[in-house]
Amino acid sequence: MALLHQLGDLFLAAVPTAILLFLFYLFLRWAFFLPLLQVMAKREALIEGSRKEAESLVAAAQEKQRAYREALRKGRAEVYAEQETARRAALEERSRVIRQARAEAGGEVQAAKARLAGEVETARKALDASGAQLAEDLARAILEPAGGAR
Repeated sequence: MALLHQLGDLFLAAVPTAILLFLFYLFLRWAFFLPLLQVMAKREALIEGSRKEAESLVAAAQEKQRAYREALRKGRAEVYAEQETARRAALEERSRVIRQARAEAGGEVQAAKARLAGEVETARKALDASGAQLAEDLARAILEPAGGAR
């Protein structure tokens, strides 16, 4: 029994220490752990908010990049279309100039052929007239010495 009585005295002596320890726990929880948990919760909320904001910024940047690429593609298509239009206009102008030059050259060739044909005709007439004169002169030259010797 003495052992039981000693345990009871030891228990009674430990009760104030246990109560002080429990009060110290409550004080630390109120003064230290609860504010620390609140700060950690705020920090976690801020981190999560920043993460969501970063994700939205990345999505917005990707959308802007897609829009930029689309605008760049459309711009290139417009430039290519303008270049193609300019190329076709240049080819049409070139074809028109070539046709005009051919027509002018053909007209000049026809005029030269007509002029040459006129000159040939004039030369023939002159040769014919000259040939008749030469034939007369030749006949006279042949016939005169024979006629003078008689």
